[in-house]
Amino acid sequence: MSALASQIRRRRTELGWTLQQLATAARCTKSYLSLIENDRLDNPPSRRLLERLECALTVVPGQLVGLADWLKTPASVRDQVAKLAAAAEQSRTVRIELRQALNERDNGTADLDALYRSGVLQRWVKQEQGNLEPIGSMCVQVPLINRVAAGYPTDFTDLGYPARVADEQVDVPQMDDVDAFAARVVGDSMLPSYQAGDVIVFSPSREPTDGSDCFVRLLPDHQTTFKRVYFEDEDRVRLQPLNAAFKPQVVARDQIAGLYPAVYRMQALR
Repeated sequence: MSALASQIRRRRTELGWTLQQLATAARCTKSYLSLIENDRLDNPPSRRLLERLECALTVVPGQLVGLADWLKTPASVRDQVAKLAAAAEQSRTVRIELRQALNERDNGTADLDALYRSGVLQRWVKQEQGNLEPIGSMCVQVPLINRVAAGYPTDFTDLGYPARVADEQVDVPQMDDVDAFAARVVGDSMLPSYQAGDVIVFSPSREPTDGSDCFVRLLPDHQTTFKRVYFEDEDRVRLQPLNAAFKPQVVARDQIAGLYPAVYRMQALR
């Protein structure tokens, strides 16, 4: 049973209320309240109903809403939080053991050699190293090329660098494409979603889909542009600006050398 269902049932029982009494106070049906308490709903109740239940059950405001929000959190995120909580508890336990051992040392009943032999020091160091993993180790660096025009195609040279090489790199989390690259937006044809100066990360390994925002490389001169792409048919692709002041451009499929979907946007604070 979820914490939300358990909390509602426990508090109702403490108050000595029946399902009907609580349902009446919270302005919902008895049958629906029963589904909540027995954890038989696919999705948590609405925020308004939860707030009415909080008021009727006289619990801390936001308590039931918070439990419902937790249920809406993806399972992968909840698992990660649980692992972090377990690691924090383990760290707390090791710290208590270390503090106790150090107190015994100060009292003349233990020494650092004993701490080492007992394994407390090794466990503490190992635990702290795990907690201090640098954020950078969770990111991948991708090359930042010169720029991509968010207007009509412009000549593109990569500043003469070969693939995956540039004079500047950006850190990107959870990137598994070795050919990924980033580019700064110039122009205003992709307003309001993208502004000049935004850094966009593109993944050549991702398959472009209808309506995806892509770095587009055109033949014959390898001009490039940044547009939302729509596949008109098997032979034509529409390059659609998001800014209504700009006109779309329809090009033949055989004139496109590459369509690389955008996967991250890094926007400067303004």
